[in-house]
Amino acid sequence: MTEGPWADEARQERVVRIGWPPRNRRELTVKVLWIGVWLVFLGSPIHDLANGHHSSRATVAGSIGLAAFVGVYLSLVFRNMGRPFSGRVVGTLIAILGVLAPLLAYTLGSAWLGLFIYLSVACGATLPLRAAYWAIPASGAVLYLVGLHSDEKEARSLVLLVILIGFAMTGVGQLVRTTIELRKARATVAQLAANEERLRLARDLHDLLGHSLSLITLKSELAGRMLPDHPDKAAQQVADIEQVSRQALVDVREAVTGYRRPRLAAELAGTQVALAAAGVVAEVPGEPDLAGIPEETESALAWALREAVTNVVRHSGADRCVVQVLRRQTLDGPALELCVEDNGSGGPGTGPGNGLTGLTERLEKAGGTLEAGRVKHGFRLVARVPMAASAD
Repeated sequence: MTEGPWADEARQERVVRIGWPPRNRRELTVKVLWIGVWLVFLGSPIHDLANGHHSSRATVAGSIGLAAFVGVYLSLVFRNMGRPFSGRVVGTLIAILGVLAPLLAYTLGSAWLGLFIYLSVACGATLPLRAAYWAIPASGAVLYLVGLHSDEKEARSLVLLVILIGFAMTGVGQLVRTTIELRKARATVAQLAANEERLRLARDLHDLLGHSLSLITLKSELAGRMLPDHPDKAAQQVADIEQVSRQALVDVREAVTGYRRPRLAAELAGTQVALAAAGVVAEVPGEPDLAGIPEETESALAWALREAVTNVVRHSGADRCVVQVLRRQTLDGPALELCVEDNGSGGPGTGPGNGLTGLTERLEKAGGTLEAGRVKHGFRLVARVPMAASAD
């Protein structure tokens, strides 16, 4: 049976996250057990203290020193629980281990040389790679020098182990750091995806509501002027307002769910109605030949046409508008071009508004381009998209 997304989520809940604080008691128990296994090398110092080979004062001092060493070591190992340690704190704790290990081994004998293993592990797991590369061999060298005082043979046998374990832990430390960075990157990607979706929704709602509300406003004004003398015509305008409102509601619902792709033929028909209601003489082509045109390309041009007509109706002050849909052969291959030109001013703004900015982003995603600006006798918007599907 194929596992669904719930199985993946359940599996993630069972996995102990590397380099992150435990989320529950089970993860805490697993981490404690995993770290506790490696405390086996403390058997020799504990056995040495228990055998009574040292004076009472040395035994007490050794017990305190061992407790301090283990406490500092565990603090480093559990450094990511709660608030992680800073680099300065980690360096200070490593320095404490670096003092306690040779001091205890030198004063209490060869049974304490195993503390250098923990020192090497701490250096490899917590220090940056560049610092760990010299700290680990230095730990081995100090181990050998201290061993010359007590048991050179034992020290010689531990040097290689200390160095190998230390460098192995650098790999573990690097894995932990990489895992943390990947988790942060994953969270960043998720945030960027959410931002992109909000931007898409904002563009869709702007295009949908801007066009529909402009048409409703125009028809409401017409109905208001016709009402005293021409109630029949006013009633027709009110019926049109109701139809546009219902369609706007459907469009918004579809845009929110992410399924809507406007059709160019439908937008051309709506363009004729919108421009006529605004008192603009319109030249709009009939249903264009869209055979072989990708749906993404058609949708991008439909949005461009809607935005262009909304600008003509709301901002331009034009009384004439020409709409053309043409096939062009460009250096990048065949393209479908939409040209909307009017004899108005293009609006009061000195720069592109939100609509044109969003439209430019939408066309770029489809591999197209947008050109908009004043011409000799008015304002022109040209949207061009490739007839082949975008490689992205």
